[in-house]
Amino acid sequence: MRWLNFDLIKAQLRLDEQQAFDEHDILVLYGEAAEEMVLNTCNRTMEDIVEQYGNVPKALVQAALMLVAHSYQHREPASPQSLYSVPYAFDLMVKPYMRLTKND
Repeated sequence: MRWLNFDLIKAQLRLDEQQAFDEHDILVLYGEAAEEMVLNTCNRTMEDIVEQYGNVPKALVQAALMLVAHSYQHREPASPQSLYSVPYAFDLMVKPYMRLTKND
C-alpha cells in the first residue's frame, strides 16, 4: 500500500488486534486494490496527484478506506440480484480530483 496503512484500515473496520492479525493478508489486498481503484477513477497516477497537491488529499484517502470497508463487508455477492454498489459518497470524494483527459 502506498498511502493507506494497516492501522488506518484496522481503525476504519473497528477490528481488534487478533481480528486484524487473522485477516492481515486480505486487508492488505483490499487496501492495495482500493488505492488502484481511486487512481483509476481519477485517471491519474499517484505521482501526478502528489505533484499537484503535495500529498494524497484526505478525501482520496477516505474514499479508499470506504472501498476497503465495502470490500470487507461484502466479500462476495450471494446472488446476481444482491450485488452491492460502491457507496455514493465515493463519487463525491473522488470527483474533484478526476482528470477527464490525459492532457488535463
